[in-house]
Amino acid sequence: MRKYESVIIFNTEEGQFEQGREFFKQQLVSAGAQATREEDMGERSLAYEIKKHDRGHYYFFTFEAMPEKIKTIEKSIKLKTEILKVLFVRNDN
Repeated sequence: MRKYESVIIFNTEEGQFEQGREFFKQQLVSAGAQATREEDMGERSLAYEIKKHDRGHYYFFTFEAMPEKIKTIEKSIKLKTEILKVLFVRNDN
């Protein structure tokens, strides 16, 4: 298993942040990943509009997963309307 970091920008509309966060956690569990840290970074203005939104709720995750599972997680997440943007980065430390 490798260590990864992920920043997710959620839609700020009512209830969508919680739904999106729970969906992301479910995807991690179904892929056999183990979340090691979560941090709510709060709501912020976006540098540019994403899907016609100018504000987003940022959330930071660190987790361990098999490399081949990252693409699967990423594909299922990009289909959710609650999630505006996601970034996965391998942490070599």
